[in-house]
Amino acid sequence: AEALRRINEFNSQNMATIVWAFACVCWDSHKFFSTLGSAIVERLGEFNDTQKSQLYIVALYVQLTWPHVDFPLSRQLESLRSAYTRDETAPSQLQGDVSAMIEQLGWNHGTEHRTVEGFSLDLADPAAKRAIEVDGPS
Repeated sequence: AEALRRINEFNSQNMATIVWAFACVCWDSHKFFSTLGSAIVERLGEFNDTQKSQLYIVALYVQLTWPHVDFPLSRQLESLRSAYTRDETAPSQLQGDVSAMIEQLGWNHGTEHRTVEGFSLDLADPAAKRAIEVDGPS
């Protein structure tokens, strides 16, 4: 409650990190997200692409959790998605190795499949609705 009263004292990085962290732990208060979202929309020009990427995840979380709530950031979804998808990542050596081994096992798949939401799946067979996320050293 105190943070919401003092939200205008926060810089863009603080605001993006706070709202993103609360979404990551599935905070169950659409009022919290709506209040913070309104403050963020007023200052959206201060946010860089990394911060907008965090806000995109938050907007998706709120839409899925409370589909009937008028969340201020939802009106900025395309702009936030654009920031989220702008940062193209190259597959890691580990990802290439895992892909090659799985291919040898007979699973035909693509790499870096982009979903309609903008998520990049490391290894995917969209027709079968199967995907593998490879985490490890870059």
